[in-house]
Amino acid sequence: SQEKMKFLVIFALFIAFSNASVVFQNEWEEWKTLYGKVYRAEEELKRQYIWLENLKYVTQHNLEADEGKHTYKVDTNQFADLSNDEWRELMTSQVTRPTNQMSFCNMTFMTVGDHVIAPKNVDWRKEGYVTPVKDQKQCGSCWAFSTTGSLEGQHFKKTGKLVSLSEQNLVDCSMKEGNHGCQGGLMDLGFEYIFDNGGIDTESSYPYMAKNEPQCMYKRSNSGATLTGCVDIKRGSESALMKAVADVGPISVAIDAGHKSFQMYKSGVYYEPSCSSVKLDHGVLAVGFGADNGEDFWLVKNSWGPIWGMEGYIMMSRNRDNNCGIATQASYPLV
Repeated sequence: SQEKMKFLVIFALFIAFSNASVVFQNEWEEWKTLYGKVYRAEEELKRQYIWLENLKYVTQHNLEADEGKHTYKVDTNQFADLSNDEWRELMTSQVTRPTNQMSFCNMTFMTVGDHVIAPKNVDWRKEGYVTPVKDQKQCGSCWAFSTTGSLEGQHFKKTGKLVSLSEQNLVDCSMKEGNHGCQGGLMDLGFEYIFDNGGIDTESSYPYMAKNEPQCMYKRSNSGATLTGCVDIKRGSESALMKAVADVGPISVAIDAGHKSFQMYKSGVYYEPSCSSVKLDHGVLAVGFGADNGEDFWLVKNSWGPIWGMEGYIMMSRNRDNNCGIATQASYPLV
C-alpha cells in the first residue's frame, strides 16, 4: 500500500541519516584528536555545527577542483571549527599602509618596461635563505614574521649565516614607529624600528610569546641582525616583484587573505576572484616563483605553522592581475 511505501522511504532515510550522523560524528572526533581540540560542553555543539558547514564547503570545492573549476584544493585544517568572521578576527590584521602615510623606505625598486628577464623558477629555501616555518598563533603579528623573514634572508645573503630573528622584539618594542603588536602593523615600520634601534634580537634570546608583553626586553648584546634602510617595490607591479624576488631574495608582501578559501587552503595554485588588491590584511613572505600545471605562481611562506597549507606554504597565483594584492605593498630591507 501507499502508506507502507511512505513508511519504508522514511525509514530508509532515517537509517541513512543515522549512518551519516555516525560517520560525521566519527570524523569530528578524529579531527578534534588530530588538532588537539577540547571544548566546554556548551561550546561543543556550536563548533561542530561550524565544522560541518566548513566540511560541506571543502567537499563542494574539491569536487569542483576535480572538474577543473579551481586550480587549488582546500581542507578541514586547524581552522575548520571557526566561522570566517571569527577566523578573520583572530588571524588577520590591518596591514594596509594609509595612502597619505610616507613610507620609511626611501627607494623604489622598478623595472624598465614589463619584459623582465628572470629565471623560470626561483626557490630561496634551496639556497639557505629561509628559516623553518613559524607560528604566530592567536596574535595578529603576521607583519612581524614577514619583517623578520625578509631580514633573515638579506642577513644570510650578506654573512652566509641564517639567524632566526625575534618577532616578539618587534611586537613589544615598535609601538613608537606606529605598530600595534598583536593588533597589527606594517613591515616597513618594522624595518624602521630595527633601523632606529640599531638591531633586532635573535629568536633564541627573545622568544615568541604570542601576546603583547608589558615591556620591551631588547638587549643590544643579543642583536642578531641590523639594516641600513629598505626598498619599496613599485606598487602593483608583478614584473618588478618578480625581478626583486629573482635578484634580491625573499621579499615582504602584504595580501588580502580574509577569504574562506585562504582559511582552508591545502594545495595547488590559489586564485580568489573576490580578493581585493588594495584592502590587505596579512603580511607574508614571497620566497620564490614558478609554474604548476601551466599556472604561474608565487611561492609564499606563511606564519601559521607547518600544518597549514603545503607544510606552511602557499602557491599564490601570479600574472593574474595582481590577485590578492601581492604586488601592492612589497618591500625588503637593505643590509
